[in-house]
Amino acid sequence: MISTPDRQNAMALIDQAVAAGARRAQACAELALDERTCRRWRARDGAPEDRRPTAPRPAPGNRLSEAERQAVLEACNSQAFKSLPPSQIVPRLADQGRYIASEASFYRILRAEGQQHHRGRARPPARRQPPTSHRARGPCEVWSWDITWMPGPIRGGFFYLYLILDVYSRKIVGWEVHEREAAELAAELVRRAVWAEGCLTRPLVLHADNGSPMKGATMKATLERLGVIASYSRPRVSDDNPFSEALFRTCKYRPDWPASGFASREDAQHWVARFVAWYNHEHRHSAIQFVTPSARHAGEDRALLERRTELYTEARAANPARWSRQIRNWAPVGDVCLNPERDISDHEIRDAA
Repeated sequence: MISTPDRQNAMALIDQAVAAGARRAQACAELALDERTCRRWRARDGAPEDRRPTAPRPAPGNRLSEAERQAVLEACNSQAFKSLPPSQIVPRLADQGRYIASEASFYRILRAEGQQHHRGRARPPARRQPPTSHRARGPCEVWSWDITWMPGPIRGGFFYLYLILDVYSRKIVGWEVHEREAAELAAELVRRAVWAEGCLTRPLVLHADNGSPMKGATMKATLERLGVIASYSRPRVSDDNPFSEALFRTCKYRPDWPASGFASREDAQHWVARFVAWYNHEHRHSAIQFVTPSARHAGEDRALLERRTELYTEARAANPARWSRQIRNWAPVGDVCLNPERDISDHEIRDAA
């Protein structure tokens, strides 16, 4: 790249040649330059511009002076403002009729001086660790469970629906309705689900939130005895258990959900039994290519999706004029990740319902 002094020297020689009667194009050619290059050098104020990243440039005219920077630091560290952030300092200075710099400049100077940190006696915000990520490559590898309220016959009275969901297939593998929340009731449900699915000897992760039934002593002892790995959401973080939350939404937005409440526990159990049968065996789940959870759980989804692909291929071959693009992608859904790592884009969770 040509430096600014060399450009200026070249432009002066070219101007001298043109003034002596030479053509500008021939003068540029003598210096192995293109005439368009010379025009580009003159584009700004008639002087060649040095666009190299490392070229020296004049300091911007709006830069704060050293005295102004010191004034900002003195204001931030003063007795009156030492416990306040710039967002509070700048308005207070304005009320006093003082303007030193913008709020953004206050933050920038504090960062440069290593003083941009929590100010005051209050405990600084805790930096939460990312949740543990679990990958399900097949059924009975990662389960998610939770408890939700079901309205009872009187206002303020509820039944409690315990639901266990297989993250890979979205199949409901265990459920029960009780009149209270308790760790021993949850432990019994998990024990029955593990035996029913025949996954006693498999490595199984059971994810839940931080409620007392999920972390009770009876529940923890049951999980250890069954060889189940316990996984929990972060405290006070509502979206670490998305699969169970989405399932509850699907449940409560069914058309036959009784808005006036369930008459009894038996009534609630009968309703949930019908819902589970519909959800597992009839509902085409959007997150698993619109196959039923029971079909995916049993490994029948691949053959079903292959038949759909063959059908669409034949339909396109029979009338190609109606198809402006490729046929719909009916490829089976692969692994499913619970709380995927943020920097792995292909692990993003699809809609859970």
